[in-house]
Amino acid sequence: MISKTQLNEARLDLAYRAKQGIDFITAATIIWILITIIWSTNFDLSIKNTATLAVSGMMMPLALLFSKVYKSQWKIKENPLHPLGLLLNIAQLFYFPILVLVIKLIPDYFVPVYMIITGAHFFPYAWFYKQPIYAIMAGIISVGAVILSFTVVTSSPMMVPLAMAITLAILIVVLSISNKRLAQTSQYQVV
Repeated sequence: MISKTQLNEARLDLAYRAKQGIDFITAATIIWILITIIWSTNFDLSIKNTATLAVSGMMMPLALLFSKVYKSQWKIKENPLHPLGLLLNIAQLFYFPILVLVIKLIPDYFVPVYMIITGAHFFPYAWFYKQPIYAIMAGIISVGAVILSFTVVTSSPMMVPLAMAITLAILIVVLSISNKRLAQTSQYQVV
């Protein structure tokens, strides 16, 4: 059985060594910028939706690239919470059938629904990394997507992915500041 102190130490270790997931957030920001570009075109709706899914496939390679830039670790096998991070990330994939239904039944709302799924999956990372900004952003992104759906999704559809890209960019800034503080107060040395 792990004590509360050991649990908090494991979470701090993950936050420090994985850099609070900033590599994935940076990759997601690039992807949502590309999605914004896609939705600024005059292409047919089905092409935009398909292209959005296609660029989303770049997530893992981009995150791996940014893990090298940030020197974040993906495999922290000696940490008992390490497998949980992978499970939290994979959990998002089980929501993708919803996207298939949306593309088929209400294609105009594909991007806002994708935004909600992406944003909502951030929520458990608030606990995982001891970083409340993830919970805050999960709410802002999810509620923001609904508001944008009622206001601009049909008149200016590129505003939805643009809002997501901006929100993710803000998250990068907050995580960068937090990672610097974590490195200064941590028992670990920055490698």
